[in-house]
Amino acid sequence: MTVRSPALWTCLLLAAVALPSAAQTPAAAAASQVYRCPGPPVLYTDALSPQEAREKGCRTIEGTPITIIQARPKPAPAKAEAGNGASAARPADSKVDPSAQRQRDGEARRILQDELKKEEDKLLVLQKDYNNGEPERRGDERNYQRYIDRVAEMKLAIARKEADIAALKREIAKLPAP
Repeated sequence: MTVRSPALWTCLLLAAVALPSAAQTPAAAAASQVYRCPGPPVLYTDALSPQEAREKGCRTIEGTPITIIQARPKPAPAKAEAGNGASAARPADSKVDPSAQRQRDGEARRILQDELKKEEDKLLVLQKDYNNGEPERRGDERNYQRYIDRVAEMKLAIARKEADIAALKREIAKLPAP
């Protein structure tokens, strides 16, 4: 068994101290040496031979009885019922009426289209102000570097708006046809 977690190792040690170790004979203790191997992360294992442990620089842990707690087996996934996977995933009483779903889809489409229109209008304003990379200089931009910085910010804002518009169009395309 190999334990890589320091917290789990601490739990194992506490369990070993709390449980009586009288049942463990010296012969059984010698048969399985537990080694502490250096390195990130620190490795505690009983799967090494004494020669392998020496080669890796591992030290035996003595004076503390070791208790190994077996992990619980993972439960097998439930078998899907025959039929449509989407309908099997939901209980029968949670199905949505098709007309209600169409109404929801229509409402979602309307909201996304309104948002798309707003974003396209904002993009037009940004592009107008950008003026093909040569916006008008403002009075506070006597320093040319400030002007350059504002132009770069405008270019980034336009790129973000275009990405937002593309994302909205993708979302609208995902919706079923009205």
